Amino acid sequence: MENPASWTWTAYAAVWLSILALFLFSRNLRKKKLNLPPGPKPWPIIGNLNLIGSLPHQSLHQLSQKYGPLMHLQFGSFPIVVGSSVEMAKIFLKTMDVNFVSRPKTAAGKYTTYNYSNITWSPYGPYWRQARKMCIMELFSARRLDSYEYIRVEEMNSLFKELFKSAGKPILLKDYLSTVSLNVISRMVLGKRYLDESDNSIVSPEEFKKMLDELFLLNGVFNIGDSIPYIDFLDLQGYIKRMKVLSKKFDRFLEHVLDEHNAKRKATENYVSKDMVDVLLELADDPNLEVKLERHGVKAFTQDLLAGGTESSAVTVEWAISELLKKPEIFNKAREELDRVIGRKRWVQEEDIPSLPYIESIVKETMRLHPVAPMLVPRLSREDCKVGGYDIQKGTRVLVNVWTIGRDPTVWEKANEFCPERFIGKEIDVKGQDFELLPFGSGRRMCPGYSLGLKVIQASLANLLHGFKWKLADDMTPENLNMEEIFGLSTPRKYPLTAVVEPCLPLDLY
Repeated sequence: MENPASWTWTAYAAVWLSILALFLFSRNLRKKKLNLPPGPKPWPIIGNLNLIGSLPHQSLHQLSQKYGPLMHLQFGSFPIVVGSSVEMAKIFLKTMDVNFVSRPKTAAGKYTTYNYSNITWSPYGPYWRQARKMCIMELFSARRLDSYEYIRVEEMNSLFKELFKSAGKPILLKDYLSTVSLNVISRMVLGKRYLDESDNSIVSPEEFKKMLDELFLLNGVFNIGDSIPYIDFLDLQGYIKRMKVLSKKFDRFLEHVLDEHNAKRKATENYVSKDMVDVLLELADDPNLEVKLERHGVKAFTQDLLAGGTESSAVTVEWAISELLKKPEIFNKAREELDRVIGRKRWVQEEDIPSLPYIESIVKETMRLHPVAPMLVPRLSREDCKVGGYDIQKGTRVLVNVWTIGRDPTVWEKANEFCPERFIGKEIDVKGQDFELLPFGSGRRMCPGYSLGLKVIQASLANLLHGFKWKLADDMTPENLNMEEIFGLSTPRKYPLTAVVEPCLPLDLY
């Protein structure tokens, strides 16, 4: 006779297996009812990660040529939707912006930004809305940026002196550009050049630049644990270990910065804020804030300001000079405009830029072909919705491939050619309203410091073209100049540009 106990456990197991099977079957039925955008069939566990190479924006560009401007993929456990056209960018970043305004949670956001406490990675909600308001009203207001113009002028003059000293010798341009960007932003944010060799700083200049490079790389990598969470603890690529090490280095530096600023504020009665950290500390003391700004939040914002203000301008100007060295006729047109408008007896000022439409066009064309963030920063669908007749589920990660949009032949004639003339006489700008050109994004999550970035990029490029003759080093020809890129949160040249400069203005200007 069969043992009743064993029969009971068998029956229980059969019932539970039946329930599980019904659950999985019903879930599959629900999935089948969804009208998802077209895309490649995913593999078990990894989804479509096997289709993504070392340049993800280019991999997605190739896939979009097959599957269209709205594409669905699976990255491990998470659904991904990629928009690759002007129309899709407008839907995600404007029409339905409020539904796609949040951020996915990633290891980079957790470990390198004080658990999503900065402006870039914080999820949508009261904290982020307050941070955005701080940026618009305080940190990047026109009045405040104008008050810091003297800093940008002084640091630009330092750059010209350094280039003058190196005249006739091969230089790595990115090193000079990164230094001037870092000095500008550190004086605006921190109140001084914390990284001068003469300063007994807690971090050396070389170490700090390495920290910023690492921050950009780690915030842009495809960490496999972000896509397949149950193997995240294995840290198969070693990225999380690197993030933790980097976080400790930044925290040590930022603690030093805040301690120094607080000491000055306490030592002076009725202290007037002089830099952006002062402003943040003042806001942290404000009892009327909707969400209290904690010390770790001040550190997260400070790190965000330093990183964002340093990398984007240096990368863009290096790409611009690279493109001009490949096309000397464009270089000559730019010089002609500068000679006509500015003359040969002074440097270009920020107020001159609106009178230099060809220089502005070169900047726009560089940003079209070489956007610093080619897929912008990922967004997250907050609710189930429909886009273009297709179902987008809550929790879907959304990418807008501005690299593809910048090469769309239906939008741009000779889309792969560097041709600044395409912008002459056209009202297309980079301020987030023209969806064919979105180097800083658009909508609520647009880069809050774009106006500062634009000032530094335009003034730097104009003066580098105005004050120096440029040529490639080591007898390299324009045809042989390698234009490959590498991918992170920014997309710099794979091989830094080596060039030779010669001064071409009166020597007393240097």
